[in-house]
This record gives sequence, structure tokens and C-alpha cells, in this order.
Amino acid sequence: MNSLAPARIGEPASKLRLHMIPAISVMLASALPLMLPMVVSSAVIPPLGLLMFLAWRLLHPTLWPVWVGLPLGLWDDCLSGQPIGSAMGLWTIAMLAIDFVDQRTYWRGYWQDWLIAAIAITIIQCAGAALALPGASPVRLAMMVAFPTLVAILMFPVMVRLAARLDSIRLLRR
Repeated sequence: MNSLAPARIGEPASKLRLHMIPAISVMLASALPLMLPMVVSSAVIPPLGLLMFLAWRLLHPTLWPVWVGLPLGLWDDCLSGQPIGSAMGLWTIAMLAIDFVDQRTYWRGYWQDWLIAAIAITIIQCAGAALALPGASPVRLAMMVAFPTLVAILMFPVMVRLAARLDSIRLLRR
């Protein structure tokens, strides 16, 4: 029997894949900038782990509990060089804010998800830069954050597409 065949009605998908594929994809996305062979003097690579995290959260609202931002944020903090606790706290706050929006909206479409992600990315990038460089001038912080934030916002639909593709693998039986 083909292991990649779709699940039959009433047959559950693999428990390991159901729970591990989203978390591993966020962890790999956080690690990807370390694997790229480039040396730069300023931030040009968008926060891929954050994008994948938001893509999974907005794609499946009930996939993760609110506290999942803590371990995944710690992983991102350890790999990105941010102060420990910054992504942990900011990702958890983003989960709480998205849950708050989910409770107050009846229906949400693609453009609303992109807007929610754009707001979350911008706030998290600005707060992360302010936490990393507490004494920096606002102009310097804006220059550091502007380009990666814009690239991240424009790259979000690609990450949603990747999360949806991984989700189809996640829901296969066995």
C-alpha cells in the first residue's frame, strides 16, 4: 500500500507528522539564514522562522496552543543572536494578539491574513531591534529594520504557500 496515499474517511493521519511537521518547519526556517553562504554587515535576510510561524498560525488557528511561541522563540533566539527571550516573548504576544483578533472576527480572508501578518512582522521586527540595541537612535533602528521588514511582508505569501504544501504532507495517512 502506498504510504503517500490520502487518508480514507475516518482513518487518522500519523500522530507524529501531525504534531512535528509544523514545529520542525519553523525550526528549519529559523536555521536557514545560518546555512546561507553570505556575509553581510547589516540585516538583509527576513526572519524566516517568524514568517513560517505566522503562516502556520494563520493557516490553522487551532493547530498550536498559545504557549508554543516560547519554545519556538527560544530556538529562534539561540540561532539568530537576538537577546534570549525577545522572540519568545514577542512570538507569544503575537499569538495572543492573533487569538484576540480571531475571537472578534466572524470571517477572515487572504488579504486580512496578510494584513495581520504585516502588522505582526512590523511590530516584532521593530521591538526586536529595540531590544537588541537599546541605546540606538530611532533613525538607525529604522534603517536596520526597514528593508528586512519589507522583504518579509512581501515574502509572507510564499511562506503560506510552503506551509500549505507541508500541511498536505502532514495530513497524509501513515
